[in-house]
Amino acid sequence: MDGARSVDEARGRTPAKGERIADWADGRLGLYGLAKANMRKVFPDHWSFMLGEICLYSFLVIILTGIYLTLFFEPSGVEVVYHGSYEPLNGIVMTRAFESTLDISFDVRGGLLIRQIHHWAALVFVTGMLVHMMRVFFTGAFRKPRELNWVFGWTLLMLGILTGLTGYSLPDDLLSGTGIRFAQGAILSVPVIGTYLSFFLFGGEFPGHDIIPRLFPIHVLLLPGIMLGLVVAHLILVFYHKHTQYPGPGRDERTVVGMPLLPVYTAKAGGFFFLVFGVLALMGGLAQINPVWAFGPYRPDLVTTGAQPDWYLGFSEGLIRVMPGWEISAWGHSLVLGVFIPFSLFPLILLAIGVYPFVEAWITGDKREHHILDRPRNVPVRTGLGVAWLSLYVVLLIGGGNDVVATHLHLSINAITWFVRISVFVVPVLAFIVTKRVCLGLQRRDRDTVLHGRESGVIKRLPHGEYVEIHEPLAQDRLHTLTQHEQNPPYEIGPLLDTNGVRRPVTVSQRVRARLAYVMFGPETRIPKPTAEEYRQISSGDHH
Repeated sequence: MDGARSVDEARGRTPAKGERIADWADGRLGLYGLAKANMRKVFPDHWSFMLGEICLYSFLVIILTGIYLTLFFEPSGVEVVYHGSYEPLNGIVMTRAFESTLDISFDVRGGLLIRQIHHWAALVFVTGMLVHMMRVFFTGAFRKPRELNWVFGWTLLMLGILTGLTGYSLPDDLLSGTGIRFAQGAILSVPVIGTYLSFFLFGGEFPGHDIIPRLFPIHVLLLPGIMLGLVVAHLILVFYHKHTQYPGPGRDERTVVGMPLLPVYTAKAGGFFFLVFGVLALMGGLAQINPVWAFGPYRPDLVTTGAQPDWYLGFSEGLIRVMPGWEISAWGHSLVLGVFIPFSLFPLILLAIGVYPFVEAWITGDKREHHILDRPRNVPVRTGLGVAWLSLYVVLLIGGGNDVVATHLHLSINAITWFVRISVFVVPVLAFIVTKRVCLGLQRRDRDTVLHGRESGVIKRLPHGEYVEIHEPLAQDRLHTLTQHEQNPPYEIGPLLDTNGVRRPVTVSQRVRARLAYVMFGPETRIPKPTAEEYRQISSGDHH
């Protein structure tokens, strides 16, 4: 910096104020070197990478609109008599939380718009996270060195679900109160300590006056603060590890093909932020969501007709609704299995997503870094597991809304419940089998395409009278994309006897690992890629 100043002084040039500030900061923070090293960092371009950006921008919108709503919302369980702008509820006893929600909706300038943008952004945020994680799952982007980033993303998804639960419970309307009652019933089902947990959370008998003041700081400070830290850590790791990319020419584990961070990627990302913000604003202005005035204030003796949670919690409600009402009474205590088992399964099923990268890494024993994504068809078992999990989610979502499905489709609610009970076990298995067969069929088609080329639609008659379709050879970039994936043999235990004829010790863990490796990556999960010799024989011109 001193050298630059001396040059400017020798030339009689006075640095501008902004340049002097930049020089001052560089002398203390080394910004010039940092910017030079990172501002030209290359990011690959693909539409599916925007899913993560949708999550990020939706989260920013949630923060901005949440700050605005916090200025007017009063998290109090004190009961008051309403005398406000919404005349149908005048004279009704309600909590101050519900009254302030009505004031935001009808009296605060732009309050209803901000409320609805906030709610829509929350739904898009959780939806975007789930879809983004499924993209990462199906393409194997969670492999080394990104296992920790996968855990960050999974934690963000779980915290997003909890933040959504605490958020839509704050207005204390009849719908959200029903959801809180549902959660309290699940807590009570915990053996021995369930009643203590409920009393601690609600400050006494349900509903009490403490739950809303307690949920408020959790919703606006604790959970968003943790999520903001995780988002920052997530982005730092994405930047540090470099972005994954789909297979293609010029792309390998060391080389990234894409656009520089400045100016191209930054400009596109900024424009996409305003696009997401605009779409959320349109949704908030045109699509009504959570009209609390239509539900009325919460009363423990009432339930909203067709009460449904937001979609991301319908999974948990579906588990409880379709579970048989089993109950065990012993030593003066009741164990409500019909609630406790589903209440326990919900986090376990979600936990299966969180630990999968470590399970697959243990099965494969692969210690290498992976920056090239898998094509889902080339890993059919993993793809089948992902589709099976999603099918289970959809089935339980139907179970969580069995009453709405029954009334809208004029079906028996008992028939729907039994359909879901059976489908919970049958549909994921069928989804796995069908998905695996589809992936193998796509692998077989890729093999034929590599060997025989692309169908041209041109029919040719051979000298002996046979009609054949002319196939055009594939371009080199397409050949690379279809054949770049590895087909390594799965882990095996090896011979049980060593060279001296002594039986090798084999642990149960090794046997389980070998079995899982054969099932997930064995010969029945792949169609062999064409060899170079096969390709030369086919493309030599000796065979039509």
